[in-house]
Amino acid sequence: MKPWAENNCRLCAAPVDFYQHWRGRDYWQCNECHAVQMDIQHLPDRESETALYLTHENDVNDPRYQQFVSPITEAILSQIPPDKIGLDFGAGPGPVISKIISEKGYQTKLYDPVFHPDNSVLAEQYDFIICCEVIEHFHQPALEFARLKSLLNPGGKLFCMTQLFENSVDFARWHYKNDITHVFFYHHDSLHFIQKQFGFSSVEANQRLITFIN
Repeated sequence: MKPWAENNCRLCAAPVDFYQHWRGRDYWQCNECHAVQMDIQHLPDRESETALYLTHENDVNDPRYQQFVSPITEAILSQIPPDKIGLDFGAGPGPVISKIISEKGYQTKLYDPVFHPDNSVLAEQYDFIICCEVIEHFHQPALEFARLKSLLNPGGKLFCMTQLFENSVDFARWHYKNDITHVFFYHHDSLHFIQKQFGFSSVEANQRLITFIN
Protein backbone atom coordinates (compact mmCIF):
# COMPACT_ATOMS: atom_id res chain seq x y z
CA MET A 1 0.00 0.00 0.00
CA LYS A 2 1.37 3.42 -0.96
CA PRO A 3 0.35 6.87 0.26
CA TRP A 4 0.51 10.14 -1.66
CA ALA A 5 3.34 11.17 -3.95
CA GLU A 6 6.83 10.93 -2.43
CA ASN A 7 5.50 9.17 0.71
CA ASN A 8 6.22 12.26 2.80
CA CYS A 9 4.72 13.90 5.86
CA ARG A 10 2.81 17.06 4.99
CA LEU A 11 4.38 18.82 7.98
CA CYS A 12 8.04 17.81 8.12
CA ALA A 13 8.47 15.97 4.77
CA ALA A 14 9.88 12.82 6.43
CA PRO A 15 8.72 9.37 5.27
CA VAL A 16 5.39 8.06 6.56
CA ASP A 17 4.19 4.54 7.31
CA PHE A 18 0.67 3.17 7.04
CA TYR A 19 -1.06 3.57 10.40
CA GLN A 20 -4.75 2.60 10.21
CA HIS A 21 -7.75 2.32 7.94
CA TRP A 22 -11.05 3.63 9.29
CA ARG A 23 -14.38 3.90 7.48
CA GLY A 24 -12.94 4.12 4.01
CA ARG A 25 -10.08 6.44 4.93
CA ASP A 26 -6.39 5.64 5.31
CA TYR A 27 -4.15 7.28 7.89
CA TRP A 28 -0.36 7.43 7.93
CA GLN A 29 2.13 8.20 10.68
CA CYS A 30 5.31 10.20 10.20
CA ASN A 31 8.57 8.50 11.14
CA GLU A 32 10.06 11.74 12.46
CA CYS A 33 7.46 14.12 13.93
CA HIS A 34 5.04 11.23 14.62
CA ALA A 35 1.98 13.14 13.40
CA VAL A 36 -0.91 11.05 12.09
CA GLN A 37 -2.45 12.32 8.87
CA MET A 38 -5.28 11.39 6.58
CA ASP A 39 -4.29 10.12 3.14
CA ILE A 40 -4.30 13.01 0.69
CA GLN A 41 -6.65 11.07 -1.58
CA HIS A 42 -9.27 11.04 1.18
CA LEU A 43 -9.12 14.71 2.18
CA PRO A 44 -12.59 16.32 2.11
CA ASP A 45 -13.27 18.98 -0.50
CA ARG A 46 -14.28 22.52 0.45
CA GLU A 47 -17.97 21.85 -0.22
CA SER A 48 -18.02 18.85 2.13
CA GLU A 49 -16.12 20.78 4.79
CA THR A 50 -18.48 23.74 4.62
CA ALA A 51 -21.55 21.52 4.85
CA LEU A 52 -20.21 19.91 8.02
CA TYR A 53 -19.16 23.23 9.57
CA LEU A 54 -22.70 24.51 9.11
CA THR A 55 -24.02 21.66 11.27
CA HIS A 56 -21.90 22.76 14.25
CA GLU A 57 -23.89 24.57 16.91
CA ASN A 58 -21.33 27.24 17.79
CA ASP A 59 -23.51 29.87 19.44
CA VAL A 60 -21.23 32.61 20.80
CA ASN A 61 -23.67 33.18 23.68
CA ASP A 62 -23.75 29.52 24.74
CA PRO A 63 -22.01 29.16 28.14
CA ARG A 64 -20.93 25.61 27.23
CA TYR A 65 -19.20 26.85 24.08
CA GLN A 66 -17.57 29.68 26.01
CA GLN A 67 -16.31 27.16 28.58
CA PHE A 68 -14.96 24.90 25.83
CA VAL A 69 -12.75 27.67 24.41
CA SER A 70 -11.78 29.01 27.84
CA PRO A 71 -8.16 27.75 27.72
CA ILE A 72 -7.40 30.27 24.97
CA THR A 73 -9.64 33.01 26.35
CA GLU A 74 -8.02 32.81 29.78
CA ALA A 75 -4.51 32.70 28.29
CA ILE A 76 -5.12 35.87 26.29
CA LEU A 77 -6.70 37.74 29.19
CA SER A 78 -3.81 36.82 31.51
CA GLN A 79 -0.89 37.20 29.08
CA ILE A 80 -1.80 39.84 26.50
CA PRO A 81 -2.48 43.53 27.28
CA PRO A 82 -5.80 44.79 25.87
CA ASP A 83 -4.12 47.40 23.66
CA LYS A 84 -2.60 44.64 21.50
CA ILE A 85 -4.16 43.66 18.16
CA GLY A 86 -5.05 40.05 17.38
CA LEU A 87 -6.18 37.84 14.50
CA ASP A 88 -8.78 35.10 14.88
CA PHE A 89 -7.51 32.72 12.18
CA GLY A 90 -10.10 30.15 11.16
CA ALA A 91 -12.73 32.04 13.12
CA GLY A 92 -15.63 30.02 11.70
CA PRO A 93 -19.28 31.12 11.83
CA GLY A 94 -19.19 31.73 15.60
CA PRO A 95 -16.03 33.62 16.64
CA VAL A 96 -16.71 33.21 20.35
CA ILE A 97 -13.22 34.05 21.62
CA SER A 98 -13.15 37.34 19.73
CA LYS A 99 -16.55 38.20 21.17
CA ILE A 100 -15.52 37.45 24.75
CA ILE A 101 -12.25 39.38 24.64
CA SER A 102 -13.82 42.30 22.74
CA GLU A 103 -15.99 42.82 25.80
CA LYS A 104 -12.72 43.29 27.72
CA GLY A 105 -11.42 45.93 25.29
CA TYR A 106 -9.40 43.75 22.89
CA GLN A 107 -9.43 44.27 19.13
CA THR A 108 -9.27 41.27 16.81
CA LYS A 109 -9.69 40.85 13.10
CA LEU A 110 -11.35 37.76 11.65
CA TYR A 111 -10.15 35.44 8.92
CA ASP A 112 -11.73 32.23 7.70
CA PRO A 113 -11.52 30.90 4.13
CA VAL A 114 -15.24 30.07 4.22
CA PHE A 115 -16.97 32.43 6.65
CA HIS A 116 -14.66 35.48 6.75
CA PRO A 117 -12.64 35.34 3.49
CA ASP A 118 -11.06 38.78 3.81
CA ASN A 119 -7.53 38.27 2.51
CA SER A 120 -6.58 41.86 3.32
CA VAL A 121 -6.16 40.91 6.98
CA LEU A 122 -3.38 38.52 5.92
CA ALA A 123 -1.29 41.47 4.76
CA GLU A 124 -0.84 42.73 8.33
CA GLN A 125 0.98 41.49 11.43
CA TYR A 126 -0.46 40.84 14.86
CA ASP A 127 0.53 40.68 18.51
CA PHE A 128 -1.43 37.48 19.00
CA ILE A 129 -3.20 34.95 16.80
CA ILE A 130 -6.07 32.67 17.81
CA CYS A 131 -6.27 29.21 16.19
CA CYS A 132 -9.01 27.47 18.16
CA GLU A 133 -9.80 23.99 16.86
CA VAL A 134 -8.26 24.95 13.52
CA ILE A 135 -4.85 23.35 13.01
CA GLU A 136 -6.28 19.81 12.80
CA HIS A 137 -8.10 20.98 9.65
CA PHE A 138 -4.90 21.99 7.81
CA HIS A 139 -4.47 20.04 4.57
CA GLN A 140 -0.97 21.50 4.18
CA PRO A 141 0.23 22.27 7.71
CA ALA A 142 3.76 23.27 6.70
CA LEU A 143 2.41 26.04 4.48
CA GLU A 144 -0.10 27.17 7.09
CA PHE A 145 2.40 27.37 9.96
CA ALA A 146 4.83 29.30 7.76
CA ARG A 147 2.02 31.76 7.06
CA LEU A 148 1.02 32.03 10.72
CA LYS A 149 4.61 32.72 11.74
CA SER A 150 4.83 35.49 9.13
CA LEU A 151 1.69 37.12 10.55
CA LEU A 152 3.13 37.50 14.07
CA ASN A 153 4.92 40.56 15.36
CA PRO A 154 8.21 39.97 17.23
CA GLY A 155 7.35 38.56 20.64
CA GLY A 156 3.82 37.74 19.51
CA LYS A 157 2.00 34.59 20.55
CA LEU A 158 0.13 31.98 18.53
CA PHE A 159 -2.55 30.33 20.68
CA CYS A 160 -3.71 26.98 19.29
CA MET A 161 -6.21 24.53 20.68
CA THR A 162 -6.43 20.94 19.48
CA GLN A 163 -6.26 17.41 20.84
CA LEU A 164 -2.77 15.99 20.56
CA PHE A 165 -2.16 12.46 19.37
CA GLU A 166 -0.29 10.21 21.79
CA ASN A 167 1.03 6.72 21.19
CA SER A 168 -1.31 5.41 23.88
CA VAL A 169 -4.40 6.56 21.93
CA ASP A 170 -6.76 3.79 20.80
CA PHE A 171 -7.22 5.33 17.36
CA ALA A 172 -10.21 3.21 16.39
CA ARG A 173 -12.09 4.48 19.46
CA TRP A 174 -10.67 8.01 19.45
CA HIS A 175 -13.60 10.37 18.88
CA TYR A 176 -11.43 13.21 17.60
CA LYS A 177 -10.74 11.51 14.29
CA ASN A 178 -14.46 10.86 13.63
CA ASP A 179 -14.95 14.38 12.25
CA ILE A 180 -13.91 13.96 8.60
CA THR A 181 -12.58 17.52 8.51
CA HIS A 182 -10.00 16.59 11.18
CA VAL A 183 -7.22 15.48 8.88
CA PHE A 184 -3.96 16.08 10.77
CA PHE A 185 -3.20 15.03 14.35
CA TYR A 186 -0.11 16.46 16.03
CA HIS A 187 2.20 14.63 18.40
CA HIS A 188 4.35 16.46 20.99
CA ASP A 189 7.28 15.82 18.63
CA SER A 190 5.35 17.64 15.90
CA LEU A 191 5.15 20.74 18.07
CA HIS A 192 8.90 20.82 18.62
CA PHE A 193 9.45 20.41 14.89
CA ILE A 194 7.15 23.37 14.20
CA GLN A 195 8.98 25.50 16.74
CA LYS A 196 12.41 24.81 15.25
CA GLN A 197 11.47 24.68 11.58
CA PHE A 198 9.49 27.91 11.48
CA GLY A 199 11.60 29.89 13.92
CA PHE A 200 9.42 30.26 17.00
CA SER A 201 11.45 31.00 20.11
CA SER A 202 9.54 28.46 22.21
CA VAL A 203 6.45 26.28 22.43
CA GLU A 204 4.39 25.35 25.46
CA ALA A 205 1.74 22.62 25.59
CA ASN A 206 -0.79 22.43 28.41
CA GLN A 207 -3.32 19.74 27.56
CA ARG A 208 -5.40 21.17 24.67
CA LEU A 209 -3.72 24.60 24.72
CA ILE A 210 -0.56 25.02 22.67
CA THR A 211 1.29 28.34 22.63
CA PHE A 212 4.01 29.23 20.12
CA ILE A 213 6.01 32.35 21.01
CA ASN A 214 7.66 34.37 18.26
